Amino acid sequence: MNNVGIEMKRITQIMFASCLLLTYVPLLNASEDVPWGMASVLDIEYKPGKVLYDLTSGDKKDLASVLDRVGYLYKLYGSDSFDSSIVVVIHGDAIPFFAIDEFKKHKDIMRRAQSLSVGTSIEFRMCRAAAKLLKYEPNDIHGFVKMVPMADAEIVRLQHDDYAYMQ
Repeated sequence: MNNVGIEMKRITQIMFASCLLLTYVPLLNASEDVPWGMASVLDIEYKPGKVLYDLTSGDKKDLASVLDRVGYLYKLYGSDSFDSSIVVVIHGDAIPFFAIDEFKKHKDIMRRAQSLSVGTSIEFRMCRAAAKLLKYEPNDIHGFVKMVPMADAEIVRLQHDDYAYMQ
């Protein structure tokens, strides 16, 4: 075998050994408490898309979590108001948060929700039928919210319009 052939064989062996080593690097950090090592990070850029969040919880922590997720998703989408659309469909026990007469009780979280809708492609839509059952009319709900006839029908309509469903 000539020198070029020997060198190529050696390079191939080094590359193979490197690949094996990279496969087992997570195991180098392994211990009894961490048998599989630590997670690796995937650096992914997300294209803007259309997403709907189904908000029904009357728990303030759940609402805060949805607002966090909505804001972060919009940021991951590059704050792109042209190619992204994020709709939060409000119904059930979440309705009272958005009631004007509850503003003093939920002032901070409502200011946060409203700020997400300013200059963005984030919208809040509320089920008018469910609000009516709770004795709320459109003039009882904060002005950054849009009323739709029925949450379920709106969710179905948005899914037919290629919105991804999130809960």
